[in-house]
Amino acid sequence: MIKNIIFDFGGVILGIDYQKTVDAFKALGVANFDELYSQHQQNHLFDLLETGKIEPENFISELQKDLPPKVTPKEIEDAWNALLLSYPRNRIDYIQKINGDFPLFLLSNTNAIHEKYFSERLEQEHPDVNWELLFDQIYYSHEVGMRKPNAEIFELVLREQGLDPTETLFIDDTLQHIEGAKNVGLQTHHLQKEEEIDEVLPRILAELNQ
Repeated sequence: MIKNIIFDFGGVILGIDYQKTVDAFKALGVANFDELYSQHQQNHLFDLLETGKIEPENFISELQKDLPPKVTPKEIEDAWNALLLSYPRNRIDYIQKINGDFPLFLLSNTNAIHEKYFSERLEQEHPDVNWELLFDQIYYSHEVGMRKPNAEIFELVLREQGLDPTETLFIDDTLQHIEGAKNVGLQTHHLQKEEEIDEVLPRILAELNQ
């Protein structure tokens, strides 16, 4: 029986498109953004941001070193946020609908720059929605100092909330995060690009709870 649900955020609730950030940086004159991104992946700059071990200002300063001199910190921030799209109302409505049926949790790899942007965007798009009331607890990687797919962040949620992993469903659109969740015993669903949570979850829950 599934008694608890843990949601990923980007690609599951919030719309995302990584190509928009690539295109935004290219528009700033960074023709080799893919190469630049790979370089900073190797020096762990993005991991440091997502685990809260570097301040946003320092992150932007590090990126700025490899960008044309005319590019401003605000332009870098805007390009970095370009991948964050809208909140489809059907997803918000579905979470509100099942809120009383299951303890719900949010578990996201994100960062302080993105959090500021997507929080403001939610308020603009859905001013009637209280984000804090949608979930029993929210776990952002930059606040807890850990990130998916490492076992420690899943174990943190399970331990703090007293959850049995066999009774807990984790939904994510990234396969490596699904594999990480499986390694700690969670029930999982790898959400495909064409799937919507309000369409697939009733069927999955019915199958798991029969």
